[in-house]
Amino acid sequence: MTDTIANGMTALMNNEMRLKRECIISPASKLLGRVLRVMQLNGYIGEFEFIDDGGTGKFKVQLLGRINKCGAIRPRFPVQADKFEKWERSFLPSKDMGVIVVSTPRGVTSHKNAKEERIGGRLLAFVY
Repeated sequence: MTDTIANGMTALMNNEMRLKRECIISPASKLLGRVLRVMQLNGYIGEFEFIDDGGTGKFKVQLLGRINKCGAIRPRFPVQADKFEKWERSFLPSKDMGVIVVSTPRGVTSHKNAKEERIGGRLLAFVY
């Protein structure tokens, strides 16, 4: 378990398919917390909180039933500001549906915000 984002996305997807109301993601990381924040801002998950268990910690996430599919993008491909369309076709079902989470020099954000700000970065995850 070296990829906390892949582990977190798998946990979210499994609990969403079972129609659970909440999900516990372990281990936690700062990067996974930022990915969850982007998902929350785009309305795919509800509130989430960090639980300190003395070790790596856990995230308790409220599920809203809005995730059809989510996953980590491995390897973390670099993307330029004007080349997001190629990756949208690869990971999302249609042009205006879903979000690709991108790590940029200005922080973790959605691909829509990165296109507006005209900055590139590295692809982390997708959700729709």
